[in-house]
Amino acid sequence: MSDQLPHPPKAVIFDWDNTLVDSWGTIQAALNMTFDDFGLETWTLEQTKQRVARSLRDSFPILFGEDRWEQAKDSFYGHFQSIHLETLMPLAGAHDLLCALRDNGTYIGVVSNKNGDFLRKEADHLGWTPFFGRIVGATDAAKDKPAPDPVHMAMGDSSAPQYENLWFVGDSVVDIQCARNVGATAILIGDEITGHNDTQNSATLSPDWHFADCGALVGVVKGFSKVL
Repeated sequence: MSDQLPHPPKAVIFDWDNTLVDSWGTIQAALNMTFDDFGLETWTLEQTKQRVARSLRDSFPILFGEDRWEQAKDSFYGHFQSIHLETLMPLAGAHDLLCALRDNGTYIGVVSNKNGDFLRKEADHLGWTPFFGRIVGATDAAKDKPAPDPVHMAMGDSSAPQYENLWFVGDSVVDIQCARNVGATAILIGDEITGHNDTQNSATLSPDWHFADCGALVGVVKGFSKVL
């Protein structure tokens, strides 16, 4: 990682869970209720952080088997829907970061492996929907993150110049790999890279830039406004 700051982005694509909002506890609770339904061992919070990265349609066939994963999907969605809005919390500095990017005229989108309907409901609940050009969740595109398909969908059909300096901001190995797959600058938010135990990804991937939280990135973005 260079010690020089990145150039001002023309577009920024954000991951959602644990990049802009704190949802590890919600994800763990819904997963463990689902594991209980199927007689499986529950996960600790740390195990959840290391094992959750891929979308449900990519991960549940492995966790529950090809013959039960769709039933497990319905169970998980039922549990998640019952708790996700009441436990939703923005991460420190996230709103300020979105405001700073908007004020710079930066295009902002979301690409998440969360179910798209839940994702958009959460953005609405927080009043954040107007920040984003497009909000793309799992199954909205032909393939889920880390495939490039959802990023192309989030960027829109007439955004070729914005790819010249695109940031992908997330917290997981999958986010870094997705950034690589679309030629974006990979920016990590948080203390650690999550999703290391995803067997389909390399734990050796490193971000281009690393910030402790969204608030730490706000100052960088506001600094860009002085030269734009």
